[in-house]
Amino acid sequence: MKTVLRSIAATAVLLAGVSLSHAASHGGNKMVGGAEMFPDKTIVENAVNSADHTTLVAAVQAAGLVETLSGEGPFTVFAPVNDAFTALPEGTVETLLKPENKDQLTKILTCHVVAADAMSDAIMKMVDDDGGVHPVKTVGGCMLNIRYEGDKVMIEDETGAVANVTIADVDQSNGVIHVIDKVLLPKG
Repeated sequence: MKTVLRSIAATAVLLAGVSLSHAASHGGNKMVGGAEMFPDKTIVENAVNSADHTTLVAAVQAAGLVETLSGEGPFTVFAPVNDAFTALPEGTVETLLKPENKDQLTKILTCHVVAADAMSDAIMKMVDDDGGVHPVKTVGGCMLNIRYEGDKVMIEDETGAVANVTIADVDQSNGVIHVIDKVLLPKG
């Protein structure tokens, strides 16, 4: 009986060690697009592993922004999922990815980037401080209006379209990603 109890105890200790090791390997890191996001990796290093951001990654590569978004930062990136790009009018993404449209693509992508490291609690405080809507200028020169309801952060672009943050506070070595459900567009 003692041997059985020792064997059960040893198995429990071993399983606890495996569970702790597994938990430590994930360390509470956010999962995005089926991939673990590591706070010691850059925005680009993490984004390339997200199955939900393949279109965004292709666009960043086509616009020549990989080096920039791999840089020191800090950056806050509102990262649209593939479905957000699919929701654009048919042919839009293919047209934007053409070399002759690089400037327009770069403008759109940089309208998703703010030169700051803004976690959602800081964003909500800015919204509160501004009476319910916080205007923010992006790296691309776009003006976004950010508000929230409950714990749901929403970003209005220059066309009046509203994107919802679906996964907030994905910490990166050079900033933070907030996953959104729409592509933010500049006016005109």
